[in-house]
Amino acid sequence: MSTHVETQIDVTLTGRNRQTVFFRWILAAPVAVFIALFAQMAHWGVSTLIISAPVVLALLFRGIYPSYALTFNHAMMEISTRVAAYVLLLTDDYPSIERNPNIAVIFPDIEGGKKLSRGLPLIKWIFAIPLYIVGAIYLLLSLVLTLFAWIITSATGNYPEWAANVVLGTIEYWNRVYGYSIALVSDEYPTFTLN
Repeated sequence: MSTHVETQIDVTLTGRNRQTVFFRWILAAPVAVFIALFAQMAHWGVSTLIISAPVVLALLFRGIYPSYALTFNHAMMEISTRVAAYVLLLTDDYPSIERNPNIAVIFPDIEGGKKLSRGLPLIKWIFAIPLYIVGAIYLLLSLVLTLFAWIITSATGNYPEWAANVVLGTIEYWNRVYGYSIALVSDEYPTFTLN
């Protein structure tokens, strides 16, 4: 079993809905508002969509990862992944607020926090700075490729595989980074590669 967050998305390459390609950002807006409302309620001003501060304190002082935080963090990463997959044209499945078997985020088994370091959560965000820089480059590349894929998909109904590989890899990369530095479900440093 992996010690990183794993992301599984069933990418649809052919027979795509050409009409919705034009309106993805608008169609995804209600779910984005849903996510934003949780982000506002979950934090004291930090809008990461993940509960971090209580997890850091619980790991530091008790050596446990609160189950309520783990469930919430998992749900928020999954819904964010569904929105990203839809908006970035990987799938035509509307990003439901309920689970979707075609899009899954799998957390490593942390045994309630027993497998996690107690002190490392205090400094993971510093170690993650190079990951954020590389991730920003991957994100920029994915947005440019999505623009080309948007044109191709709207004209042909087929999503190009070369764009799918990079966009899917970017989503997987960011989920690994968030799992390490924000959700704190892994102590193993993520790789800089897209795979």
